[in-house]
Amino acid sequence: MSLQGYPCWYELTTSKGDLKAAGEFYARVLGWAVQDSGMPDFAYHLATSGGDMVAGLTEPPGEGAQRPPMWLIYFAADDADATARQIAKRGGSILSEPADIPGTGRYAVAADPQGAAFGILQPDMSQMADADRAKAERGEGAFDPQKPGHGNWNELMSTDPEAGYAFYSALFGWTKGEAMPMDECPDASEGPGGIYQMIRHKGADIGAIMGLGDAPHPNWLPYFGVEAPVSEVIETIRAAGGHVQIGPIEVPGPAWIAVGSDPQGAWFAVVGPRQ
Repeated sequence: MSLQGYPCWYELTTSKGDLKAAGEFYARVLGWAVQDSGMPDFAYHLATSGGDMVAGLTEPPGEGAQRPPMWLIYFAADDADATARQIAKRGGSILSEPADIPGTGRYAVAADPQGAAFGILQPDMSQMADADRAKAERGEGAFDPQKPGHGNWNELMSTDPEAGYAFYSALFGWTKGEAMPMDECPDASEGPGGIYQMIRHKGADIGAIMGLGDAPHPNWLPYFGVEAPVSEVIETIRAAGGHVQIGPIEVPGPAWIAVGSDPQGAWFAVVGPRQ
């Protein structure tokens, strides 16, 4: 079964020297267990939730590297090199050329034609335990809309939503789901007249594409599921040193969402069944 285009990993790049603090923040807010991966060449911490590996946390490479803290969403690729070539052919940019991660697979980091960064990952199934391989083949793991602590939704804010959809649809085979006017979708900041276009992978909703709204530049925003009422999670975000940018807001589903930023400045969102 092809997983091309399925959300498969979430990765935080935080500021130098703050890797441990970032892990402690998300452990407190999302209930993650975070530990050092033991990679010999660079610091990379792994977050697990409910027995699933759901995210990686790292720092910018190099002593003088300056990169704003941010979350990166990875989408599965059946062939990372071929997908990277298609990204470039269709007007995107390759920010990090395809490379191997021993025991994990082959990855690359890219940006779409409007400038939103994302990753691609070709999992190495041969290195997985049987149970993990079965999960991967079913599309289970870091992204699971039904599980708290996992990625539940993926939202693209773009200067050209239609062009963005055309790019990803050609690359990943995504199709359009429900299209909602922005004035009926309270979490969207575009205002009346804009469209919140849901996107599907093999018939299942995985996220949405919208206009840029108040975002400073095109970007992908990950939504992580929470079990506690979102109003309580907001207080935890603040108590742990983060900031709440939007919310709590009720959205169709029904569900409640909030958009926040961690103490280092990386933006993320939470979604739960109750306020």
